[in-house]
Parts: sequence; structure tokens; C-alpha cells
Amino acid sequence: MKWKALFMKEISSKSVKELVDMRRKMKKELFELKSKNAIRGLKETHKIGDTKVKIARINTLLALKIKENYGNNMK
Repeated sequence: MKWKALFMKEISSKSVKELVDMRRKMKKELFELKSKNAIRGLKETHKIGDTKVKIARINTLLALKIKENYGNNMK
């Protein structure tokens, strides 16, 4: 649980652009992990789930920041 608090503290100080870049890198990392797992080359399969959770946390924070900056006027 400690890594969760550290990760949230780290990403909460980032701007929207930095969060979008971070999400893009995480999605690329997730794709690579899934590819390695498909050919049975991934030993730490728990990293797939961890990466998915991190992407979800970034998405949640992004939604909050966008709503905070732009209000409900976004389509």
C-alpha cells in the first residue's frame, strides 16, 4: 500500500500534459508486457496487473484535473 501513496503523491503534482505523456508510456509498457507474456517470456506476470492499475489511477486523476480546469463544458 505504501507504493500507492507514493505513486499518487508523485502524479498529483503533474500537469495534464505530463499525465497524458505518462499514460502513453504506461500503455506502451503494458503492450510490451502482454507481448512478452504471450510468448511465455515474462517471469513477473504481476507487472501486467500493476501497470493496469497505474493507468487507471492516471486516468482518474486526469479526469479530475480536466473537470477542475474546464468545468462541465467539455464534450
